[in-house]
Amino acid sequence: MGTILFLTLVVLLIINVPIAVALGLSVVVAFMVEGNIPLLVVIQKMFNGTDSFPLMAIPFFLLAGKLMETGGISARLIRFANTIVGNLPGGLAIVAVIGCTFFAAISGSSAATTAAVGGILIPHMVKKGYDVRFSSALHAAGGTIGVMIPPSVPMVLYGVAASTSINDLFIAGIGPGILVAISLVAYSFWISKKKGWGGGEKHSPAEIWKAFKDAILAILMPVIILGGIYGGIFTATEAAVVAVVYALIIGLFVYREIKWKDLGEIFTGAGTMTAVIMLIIATANAFGFLMTRENIPQEIAQFMLGITDSTIITLLIINVLLLILGTFMETAVTIILMTPILLPIITTLGIDPVLFGVIMVVNSAIGMLTPPVGINLLVAGKIAKLSNTEIEKAVIPFLIIMVIDLLLITYIPEISLFLVNLSK
Repeated sequence: MGTILFLTLVVLLIINVPIAVALGLSVVVAFMVEGNIPLLVVIQKMFNGTDSFPLMAIPFFLLAGKLMETGGISARLIRFANTIVGNLPGGLAIVAVIGCTFFAAISGSSAATTAAVGGILIPHMVKKGYDVRFSSALHAAGGTIGVMIPPSVPMVLYGVAASTSINDLFIAGIGPGILVAISLVAYSFWISKKKGWGGGEKHSPAEIWKAFKDAILAILMPVIILGGIYGGIFTATEAAVVAVVYALIIGLFVYREIKWKDLGEIFTGAGTMTAVIMLIIATANAFGFLMTRENIPQEIAQFMLGITDSTIITLLIINVLLLILGTFMETAVTIILMTPILLPIITTLGIDPVLFGVIMVVNSAIGMLTPPVGINLLVAGKIAKLSNTEIEKAVIPFLIIMVIDLLLITYIPEISLFLVNLSK
């Protein structure tokens, strides 16, 4: 039955059937071949997969990201960052990374971070003499911070799939997110100095203060959201609702950049993204049920542990596997399918599930930079009007940097777990 399940999935993917539909159909075919399981079970398992309170955070964080993208919050954060570091070599590139980091602390979405910051800065960087390929690749890489710095939609998915504390995952993502941001800033400074990009007039304290006052409500947003979560005032799911309300009020009544007529398009966009993710979650849960019933995760775990008893080598194998899967599978699918398969291995090796959650999320973030399913590449390329080939070549240095960061995160657990241990 397991063979039929995977063969059907592979065939459907080869003929370009959407992943959510392919997962569901492969389960249906396997059930029909088995013959003694009613197809109603498929529907039940799909419903059970989405019947989870923590998953409510996903539509609200996606909606909050849409509201911030339209409501002027990202523009003000970028303007403030520019007054501080815009005069340095690679100043706008550094501003891009800082902007992505701030926006990541609000939206929880990689693509939204790339679109919100890149939509403003990529054209501006090109006007200032930066190479368009570098600028777009930088924003694609910077957008990956959106799923590391909390809140993070993939971390919510992993938390539900692995029955792990989402709050702990959020805290654990801060260190890796900062590490990636510092790495991107360092590379941007070095390459920009080498190419002669950036530099210029230094902003006065008065200009910095004015930009800060204009951005203060945007800066307070991640403070309120993350402070509320870690202070025990509300859960991660409730924080998502707070983010929506805050972004709506600021965008409509304070900055006044969201018009009432815009709300239909904003809510429709967030609803469409939510529907796609939830359908994947539903069908992946049915797929996971069948895998568990056939003991596939346990067999894979025994096989991998039979190759080597070294934790270092096993983690390296898992990282390579996840990186390969990330090139052609959506983040949600990778996390939901691979968590039940890999978690028994991780548990046997005595690795903290929170740390492994961060490793999976960082791997999925790198997958957003690799074709053919690299959504960040598609978003940044569309903004910069570049062909797929042009941006794929330009992103290679950033991929190398992020793989090095992934290895550091994998083999130095304190990068992720220091703040988690400190909070307990």
